[in-house]
Amino acid sequence: MIIGLTGSFGAGKGTVVDYLTERKGFKHYSARELITEEIVRRNMPVNRDSMITVSNDLRAENGPVYIIETLFNRAQQNGGNAIIESIREVAGARFIKEQGGVVIGVDADSRLRYDRAFKRGGVTDNVTYETWLEQERKESNSGDPNKQDIFGALKESDFILTNDGSMEDLHAQIENVLTALEKSST
Repeated sequence: MIIGLTGSFGAGKGTVVDYLTERKGFKHYSARELITEEIVRRNMPVNRDSMITVSNDLRAENGPVYIIETLFNRAQQNGGNAIIESIREVAGARFIKEQGGVVIGVDADSRLRYDRAFKRGGVTDNVTYETWLEQERKESNSGDPNKQDIFGALKESDFILTNDGSMEDLHAQIENVLTALEKSST
């Protein structure tokens, strides 16, 4: 089973990945890591603006599903259950589904998401709430298939996890999705 994971900033995508890899044995394929490798190759600073620029460049040069297709192909070659994180464009979400995969989205209240992102202290998260919201807005380009559209990708999800509660609540939602997927495959 190949699952594509999408969601808004700080919604809990990493927590979902941790749960699936640590408790369910999924292999993890990260769009962020793929894009970061390209940022480093280009001698650019590793920050959210570079992530947006480079990912948009890669899609413009190679097609709107390039990043997700690259990760999907790696997952397919390696076999087993896989989680591809993070789908940031509508075409990527649709590609996963067209290939027989499933897309899970994660969302939460924006202030809660910001607080989580800021606390994790990543280089892309050490900004004000207003800057963070502006960065999120920059990743919502609904009119251009070669640019990021995180909320458009979220709308393409087969399942959406609402991560406004406890860790246990999120884990229960993940289990419910896995159960539904098992039932639909039999």
